[in-house]
Amino acid sequence: MKTPSFTQVLTTLARSGLGAPVLLLVILLMMIIPLPALLLDVFFTFNIAISLIVLLASIYALRPLDFAAFPTVLLVATLLRLALNVASTRIVLLEGHNGGDAAGKVIEAFGHFVVGGNYAVGIVVFAILMIINFVVVTKGAGRVSEVSARFTLDAMPGKQMAIDADLNAGVIDQAEAKRRRSEVVQEADFYGSMDGASKFVRGDAVAGILVLFINIIGGLLIGTLQHKLPVGQAAEIYVLLTIGDGLVAQIPALLLSVAAAIMVTRASGRADMGEQVVSQLFGSSQALGVTAAIIGMMGLIPGMPNLVFLTLAGGCGWMAWRVYRRGAPGISVTVGAPGGGGTAAAAGAARPGATLAEEAAAQRSAAESREVGWDDVPQVDTIGMEVGYRLIPLVDKGQNGQLLARIKAVRRKLSQDLGFLVAAVHIRDNLDLPPTAYRISLLGVTVAQAEVFPERELAIDPGQVQGELPGTPTRDPAFGLPAVWIDPGQREMAQALGYTVVDPATVIATHLNHVLASHAPELLGHEEVQELLDRLAKVSPRVVQDLVPKTLPLRVVVRVLQGLLAEHVPIRDMRTIAETLAEQAPRSQDADVLLAAVRARLGRLIIQQINGLGDELPVITLDPKLEQILQKAVQAGGDGPAPVEPGLAERLHQTLGETAGRQELAGQPAVLLVSDAIRTMLARFVRHGIPNLHVLGFGEIPEDRKLKVIATVGK
Repeated sequence: MKTPSFTQVLTTLARSGLGAPVLLLVILLMMIIPLPALLLDVFFTFNIAISLIVLLASIYALRPLDFAAFPTVLLVATLLRLALNVASTRIVLLEGHNGGDAAGKVIEAFGHFVVGGNYAVGIVVFAILMIINFVVVTKGAGRVSEVSARFTLDAMPGKQMAIDADLNAGVIDQAEAKRRRSEVVQEADFYGSMDGASKFVRGDAVAGILVLFINIIGGLLIGTLQHKLPVGQAAEIYVLLTIGDGLVAQIPALLLSVAAAIMVTRASGRADMGEQVVSQLFGSSQALGVTAAIIGMMGLIPGMPNLVFLTLAGGCGWMAWRVYRRGAPGISVTVGAPGGGGTAAAAGAARPGATLAEEAAAQRSAAESREVGWDDVPQVDTIGMEVGYRLIPLVDKGQNGQLLARIKAVRRKLSQDLGFLVAAVHIRDNLDLPPTAYRISLLGVTVAQAEVFPERELAIDPGQVQGELPGTPTRDPAFGLPAVWIDPGQREMAQALGYTVVDPATVIATHLNHVLASHAPELLGHEEVQELLDRLAKVSPRVVQDLVPKTLPLRVVVRVLQGLLAEHVPIRDMRTIAETLAEQAPRSQDADVLLAAVRARLGRLIIQQINGLGDELPVITLDPKLEQILQKAVQAGGDGPAPVEPGLAERLHQTLGETAGRQELAGQPAVLLVSDAIRTMLARFVRHGIPNLHVLGFGEIPEDRKLKVIATVGK
């Protein structure tokens, strides 16, 4: 039967879940039960071996996360070493009077061979090791751990947004984005754990100093008072054993401290530490050349060890020459095995006997000759938002950022109001923007940009404030109302004066809501309309079957729905819309004609949205003569725009704007009621100049709705 190896035993313990309990049990037994000298030698040797393995694993790890278990290993190794200190202290004080090897061969060897049997030298050597470990290595590593943890946590939002930006741009796929997000979280956890683990290392160094003094004082007292030894003999025995015990514990401690320092000072890139040091330290011919010159001049000074200095200067000069030759253009440097095939120039592989300049040219040629593919075309976000770096905390949940929740609420409310699912908003940081600015884009085109101050609040003047506020004057980004940026402590005073006070996240969310509502037709495309039809087909399958593609092509349905959204009519009632289109499509497939028919069927919804449940609808009408002129213009225009005289159009626009303004001041809706023939033309005429004026046709008014003419607009 084959005997299992030590590695197999450890693997079996780890998989069974007994590894940690067994290790803790061993550490407790070492603290409680006296160990024989032989077993103590085994544990001391094992401790040194473990420390060397940890140090070498730290050196050969390509990046810190490759040794993510290091903080836990460091804690366990520290506990093991402290348990050995307790066990060795017990055996030194109990058996030290019997001779130097009473505490084991390892302690005796470190106490006699390493320091030459001189306890004074031993104390000095131990003190130097403690100073190196405590003052230099652990203190520096602790500071680096603290700073690394802080900066890593602060950089998490930017890294996550960069991952989202790469994903949105099509640079990476979902799997790669998930891996990178996991890596960011692991990196933050690692450096946070290292910040705490460095405190264990520092505490271990302090404990080593205290244990040394306690052992020396206790050994002298036990040797002189209990075993009646002379002071000199007691000092020689116990101090040497204590020094040996301290050295055999502090050397592994120093190795682990160096390993911790290496881990926290490593760059996050994937590279072997040896390769990094060689390439970065000895990769500059100028640095090596200047060093060779300085060392050579020092070697020429009389009294200096000339041979050593001049030899080292010659070595540095030779290395500088080699580095310079390797990087010089036109100098042949063999890349790859001699006699290897050299057919990979187009693929970017190295060619035997090629110079570095030729290799660079070959790689550029390979990049230029590569066919352009769809991967080179970035995807355009339907809705995008870019923020300056000072606004990143607003979108970071870890920093109590509320913007993501507000944007989600905006999407939900808009989707419910408009009748279709509004696309997701992709947020990314942009260092080209001012730090406190943000930008909203639709289909890759910027439609709005504004600035907010994350540490302040916006006090908006609704038009009835009773005083002025100290602060930075501005305007509300969404509606252009006068506003003031104030400190959060002024909130109650501003509200008492009649201001509406909102936080920066609400300002951005409100602005986004206004932009999306204003550009709702651009958010509705073929995919969204097809989804609406698919959902309608589940409850009214016959309506959808008769509509698309039998009666109408999908593009006409899209244009009709976009026309409704452009006039602020929601498309929630898809059943009525689809039935109307199916009825009217055999008569006409013109989108404007179909839009007018759908609006007539949705008349109750349109009136209720404008006037609520009021009994009377106040309307503005046109003079009959003016209406006849506009009808003739529409008939003359045919399918194109109506040819209205510029002067008449300007006067009409001004009069309608003034009338609508008076209605708005009176708190009543501004509604222009015209004949169905000219409704579409007038709706487009006032859409952008007078957005608060609703244009209705006579056919859209329900029979039971009462009308009240409040003004008549003439020529």
